[in-house]
Formats: sequence, C-alpha cells, structure tokens
Amino acid sequence: MSTTMPTPHDTRSPVVPAPDARTYVVRTLGCQMNVHDSEHMAGMLEQAGYSRATAADDAASNADVVVINTCAVRENAATRLYGNLGQLASLKAARPGMQIAVGGCLAQKDRGEIVTKAPWVDVVFGTHNLDALPVLLERARHNESAQVEIAESLQVFPSTLPTRRESVYAGWVSISVGCNNTCTFCIVPHLRGKERDRRPGDVLAEVEALVGAGAVEVTLLGQNVNSYGVEFGDRGAFAKLLRACGEIDGLERVRFTSPHPAAFTDDVIHAMAETPNVMPQLHMPLQSGSDTVLRAMRRSYRSEKFLGILERVRAAMPDAAITTDIIVGFPGETEEDFAETLRVVEASRFSSAYMFQYSPRPGTPAATMDDQLPKEVVQERFERLLALQERISGEESARQVGRTLEVLVAEGSGKKDGTTHRVSGRARDNRLVHLALPSGALPDGDVLADQPAGLADARLADPAELDARLPRPGDVVTVEVTRAAPHHLIADSAVDGGTYAVRRTRSGDAWVQRERARLGGGEDQHSHGAPVPDGPVVLGMPTLRA
Repeated sequence: MSTTMPTPHDTRSPVVPAPDARTYVVRTLGCQMNVHDSEHMAGMLEQAGYSRATAADDAASNADVVVINTCAVRENAATRLYGNLGQLASLKAARPGMQIAVGGCLAQKDRGEIVTKAPWVDVVFGTHNLDALPVLLERARHNESAQVEIAESLQVFPSTLPTRRESVYAGWVSISVGCNNTCTFCIVPHLRGKERDRRPGDVLAEVEALVGAGAVEVTLLGQNVNSYGVEFGDRGAFAKLLRACGEIDGLERVRFTSPHPAAFTDDVIHAMAETPNVMPQLHMPLQSGSDTVLRAMRRSYRSEKFLGILERVRAAMPDAAITTDIIVGFPGETEEDFAETLRVVEASRFSSAYMFQYSPRPGTPAATMDDQLPKEVVQERFERLLALQERISGEESARQVGRTLEVLVAEGSGKKDGTTHRVSGRARDNRLVHLALPSGALPDGDVLADQPAGLADARLADPAELDARLPRPGDVVTVEVTRAAPHHLIADSAVDGGTYAVRRTRSGDAWVQRERARLGGGEDQHSHGAPVPDGPVVLGMPTLRA
C-alpha cells in the first residue's frame, strides 16, 4: 500500500469543531507508550480534517470515528478490547457512517482475527504503521469493507508524526521504540520490534519545542530508556541526554520510564543527582526477588545487584521515591522463591509498586513452561505481597508529614470537599498530593470543575483580576504535608494559615489560553512545536547550569 506522509508537526487544540467535520475519539488501553501513540493518532486525525469529540460525546462514544489503542501485555487485554467493541456494536448500528478502528499491540498480535470476531470493525492497524490510520479509514469508507494492515517493521518513527498533546504543562517524548531484551514473560519485543534510537539532537529539539509552547515537565519514554544510545554506538548517551535536558531554560522537571536494572549504570545516577531539573524519582522494575526466578525470566541481574542500585541511588539522592513492577506466580515459583521477593521488597522500601499475577501470553517462552501455578496459590501470594507493600507505602508516606513540597497542579479537581476545595498535583518525587486552598481563594459558591464550564471560571480571569492564591493547572504551589495515606499525601497547611504560596508559570498561562479558546473566548496560541528530521547531531559534553 502506498500512503502520502503527513508533514511532521504538532497540532494545536481545536477551538470549535467545523460544522461539517467528522468527529473522533481515541481510547487508550495500556502503558505510557500507548498514551503517547494515542496522541499521535489524534494528531493525524486532526491534520486529516477530523475534530475531537466533545467531552460529553466522548463519554457516550457519540463520535464518527472511535479508535481503540490496545495493549497485549496482560491476559485480560483481549477481554477489555472485545468488551469495548461489544458496547460499540449497537451504537454503530444506530449511527450510519460511524467507523471503528483498532490499533496498538493487540492489533499487531491478532491481526485479522479482530475483524473475524467483531465484523463491525472497519480498520485494524499495528504498532509499526500508525501513520496509515487516516488513509485506512478513508479506504474503508470508499470500499465499504474492513481494512486490515499490519506492517512487520517500523515504517515511520512515531515522533515524526503529527501530535495532539493531552497536556499543556507536561509532555511525553519518545527517545526509542522497541526492545532488545528477551524476557520470557514479555511479548513486547515481538510486537514493538528491536530497539530503535532517536538521535540526541532530535530528542532535544522536541523537548525544546515543548518548553517553548509552555510545558514545564517532560517524561522521556522508552521500553528500556537507559540502554539508549546502543544503536548509534554511545553507551553513555542516556546520562548525557539527562544532563543536556538540564541546559534547557524553562524546563523544570525531567522524568523517565522505564529503565532496566541490568543496564543501569552509575553515570545515570550521577547525572540524576547533579542535574537540578531531573526529578528524585525512579521506576525500577524488580519483577522477582528470587535469583532462580529471575534466571527463568531471563532477567540479566540478580537481587543483590538490584538492591545495590537502590542503595547507590539513595546515597546520591536521599529523598528519592522509588517504584517498581513485580510479577507474582511465575511458572515454577516456589514458596522459598516468593519469600525472597518479600525479603527484597521489605529491603527496597518502594513508595509504591505495580504488582501483577502472572498470566501466560501466547507466543512467549513462559507460556509453555512446566509448573504453571494454580490460580489459588498465585492469588494467596499476591494478597500477602499487596499487604506488605501497602504497609511499606503507608510508612514511607508518613515520613513526608511535615515536609514542605512544591506541587505541580494537574487538571482535574482532585480530592475536595466543601471546606477545603482541594486540588491535586505531583510533588517533585512524583507523589500524588491533594492540597487545600486558602479560605476566600474561590468566590463564594464556586466549585472547581474538572474542566471549566464557561469563561466565568475564576481560573480564567485576566492576570490582574486573578486571585494570587488560586492556582491554575500548570502552576506550582508550595505547601506543607499535614496527613498521609499509602497512595497520596494531604497538604491542608493553607487552612490554618500555614505554608502556602502559588507560583505562576508559563504552563498555567498556556492552560488558560487553551481553555479560553475551547470556550470561544479567544484564539488558542498553544502549540507544541515540531520534531526535527533525523540527523547526525551529538550531545557533546554539556556543562551544568547554575
């Protein structure tokens, strides 16, 4: 199939959909990589003339095109997809011209089987040909038949595609796609392909474009971000990239996910500790604390190496919050193996953990291993691990009480009540913080909605009229933690006249511009710039900014 490639750029949020424009919704199932892929899908659709459905139409799936971006990592991935498709079948039957597209990892794996099981699907496309979506939709309309196109290798690097960013204050930037590891439980390398690295100059150009458009936080994405640079022969490239991000004026927070313990080196730890805008946060997947199970998983590290990494990270950054992934019930896991996982988790003091019961994925070596564990055994172990980590998370959160934190306010109203009107955001270490506003910061009777319902929303006021105590999404608030729970912190210091200060940011300004434009109150100046073409750009040896 021949397609015409779109010109690389980032699309701005639409002001008002054109009366004759077809509307779209993109639903995302899965990881951060899928979230970012969905931003590309939305960008391509908008460049092709589609308009994003309103929030109400999105919730009701009342759109001309519904795209489901799938995941294939967990056993329930297919159940979630076909559950979504089943709900859409009757809607499509009642809405002539409606189209349904399925993309992502499960589409890459199951291919034409999706249309066989759900013949009302119009388009199926994979992880390697995101750029084909608009063309396939048009072809399906013209031919009045389903279009299935799955490429075997990456056709276009996703970062060169148009993008509709979900946030004005934070953005994802892919530094690589694919994975070169051979973990026996994981299907990602089969679906995403071998690792492909972007050139450092291209990554930095995209980061600078995001910052130029108002973003203050960037998360670098890759299946194994710390192996970045192997493809172009520089094993120290990731640490250099972190340091180079420290040179970008206006970039306040840099995060990354996910590294691999086997490739995690001390130069990355040093770069994190010595670069002020790289956050004291690390997601380090453990998977198992048993060396026997790690060997069966083909995870090329052992528990003591893992604990050694955490020790060095905390020596360099004592306040770092560390999170992890753990699989319970891998084939052959004994009670002794599981006890080792409990030991390592106790020693690691994770602030939180993503814990999964092992589920066999067809096409992976682990799916055919002997000694698959009974469901009831896996469930019992999972509950024990969950109880342990909940205790640790609670203890680690309790240590934050009394600390003064800088919280980047997020969209959404957060945990609030009639007294506090709390808003939510993330601390530098990525902990979720619900913070109270001072009395009188909101006009009497006003309630903060997740999204402004009209131009009268107090957060959209002109700068001269905006209450200095009222934060907008993208602004930074300094508060003191007053209470803690395992999965969030409460900062009600403003209620009693304690620590509370709002710092206005370019991100907050960009959020106001976007929301005013959405509500018809002015032109949306928000844009996230353009990725640059691949080229031979090197990082060099940047110096630290004071």
